[in-house]
Amino acid sequence: METDIYGGLAAVGVSRSFGAVKAVAGMDLHAPAGEVTALIGPNGAGKTTLLLMLASLLAPDTGTVRVMGIDPLKEPAAARARIGWMPDTLGVWEALTAREILTVMGKFYRLPKAGIPARVDELLALVKLTELADQKARVLSRGQQQRLSLARALIHDPDVLLLDEPASGLDPGSRVSLRHILRGLAAQGKVVVVSSHVLAELDEIADRAVFVSAGRTVLAQSVEQAASQGRRYAITALDPAAAAAELTRLGVAFEAGTGRRESVSVAVATEARAAQLLSDLVRAGVAVTAFAPAAGALEESYLGLEVEQR
Repeated sequence: METDIYGGLAAVGVSRSFGAVKAVAGMDLHAPAGEVTALIGPNGAGKTTLLLMLASLLAPDTGTVRVMGIDPLKEPAAARARIGWMPDTLGVWEALTAREILTVMGKFYRLPKAGIPARVDELLALVKLTELADQKARVLSRGQQQRLSLARALIHDPDVLLLDEPASGLDPGSRVSLRHILRGLAAQGKVVVVSSHVLAELDEIADRAVFVSAGRTVLAQSVEQAASQGRRYAITALDPAAAAAELTRLGVAFEAGTGRRESVSVAVATEARAAQLLSDLVRAGVAVTAFAPAAGALEESYLGLEVEQR
């Protein structure tokens, strides 16, 4: 049973206070190897504090953390050797170049000296910074610094990767690249934990999600479980009035959509029911031009939790 609970990356009942402020109050998280786990919650929910404890940079007041079976309180050096940590900002060393930062990090992790230059070049290419390798970090854009921060976290080929808002400041192309990188790392058997407010991106990146609020874990589910729940679909048609009339005839309740284009929003219990509804509309002669979930699966779960907590 111990292996099941503490395999991969795990936190059980962890709490942490700062004076009178209880930032984390009994959170649980399990992130298996070979998967991307999303950490989702509003500002002030305790996500960054939890990540710092998982990264062994902050000791919990109560509870236990295991990093690939290692207790970071008892073996901090062994735990940190397995962890790659990407904070939400690049941090210090802005006077060094991208290449120098990665080289120094390689030395910190005691990589074989002869292999460091090749490893640095490999990571610069991975995050598409080869042409900026000899530019000082302070002249890089926010998005470029984020990509450099990811390379820095990967320098020692860690088993566990912890990322705090990694998509912040990235342009759309870089976000797609980040998605491919993280999915590739998970495919290699690594534990990947991503904290992000960009929930639409997480649907494409994550395998599972842990939702937190007010310092506590409130829900853990796979993306497949989230997608199988009831969702709202947005429907757009060439003739909105005809779509509304047919939905009324079918006995389907709807609301006005919130997008720029005129549309309606309907609650659908399952994907099979969504497919049947689309078929019914088309069969009735409604010229449907768009029929898709109004929000991502994880966003639906998040919004549903917010409603429950009110």
